[in-house]
Amino acid sequence: MSVDQIQSTGGEDEGAVAAAVARASYPVAPGYRLNVRSGPGTTYSIVRVLSEGARVAIGCQRPGEWVTGPYGTSNVWDNIGSGQYVSDTYILTGSDGYVAPRC
Repeated sequence: MSVDQIQSTGGEDEGAVAAAVARASYPVAPGYRLNVRSGPGTTYSIVRVLSEGARVAIGCQRPGEWVTGPYGTSNVWDNIGSGQYVSDTYILTGSDGYVAPRC
């Protein structure tokens, strides 16, 4: 489900619902150590490496370099911290699109 697909039932704060979705934790593809980059592309410097079995909380997402990974080909990059991006093609979000607000 993408943030765009969330519908309010009138009782909850829509901003709180979107924030909860953005804080969800998602697993890195099994068997991969994933480079975390300073920007949304492979030409950006590596700031750290996630270990196999890591999970990430996606704060926001933005378009960037097209990358092919275990979950397809996409230009969506996940911001997992200040100045920290990973290609969404290595994160099991259950969606081919955006699951968090755009950065």
